[in-house]
Amino acid sequence: MIKVSDTVLREAASKGMDAFIDVFADAFLKETGGEWSAEKMALLNADQHTLLAYKIFKDEVCEGGLLQLIQNGYGSYIFHNPFAKVLKGWGIPELAKLIYKAREIYDLCKDDLESERSDEEFMALYEQYEELNDLDDAFIENEELYTTQVAEYVDNHIENFAEIETLD
Repeated sequence: MIKVSDTVLREAASKGMDAFIDVFADAFLKETGGEWSAEKMALLNADQHTLLAYKIFKDEVCEGGLLQLIQNGYGSYIFHNPFAKVLKGWGIPELAKLIYKAREIYDLCKDDLESERSDEEFMALYEQYEELNDLDDAFIENEELYTTQVAEYVDNHIENFAEIETLD
């Protein structure tokens, strides 16, 4: 099991929900060496994958939207894994619906969305895929709520995410 220091976790929690989530995501990336191979990803359980996927999803969408997330190679990891299904099970159905809607567009247009592009061609995608822009906006409007819900789930089920090390 991945270990996280109680002291580090408490410090992060005092800084906010994002920092709390980052402690776990950073530990997961450290455990896998930041590699995305099947062998390394098998080191994480479903809840750990979901939390890591949320961190990636949130960071990418807040920075450049779903188009950036897909262009940066995370489309399959987000949309072709049980990410949305697990979030629904965590009690965050609105976010799951948003991800399912994005997946529909991704699946229909995957080849186009993932093709290599110049910066100018990439920027033109924002006009071409306005439905994704609308989903970006919907996520950003509710990001704080979603992040709080994710963090609360983690806090209430912490044993699914890491073993907490305490100093005696």
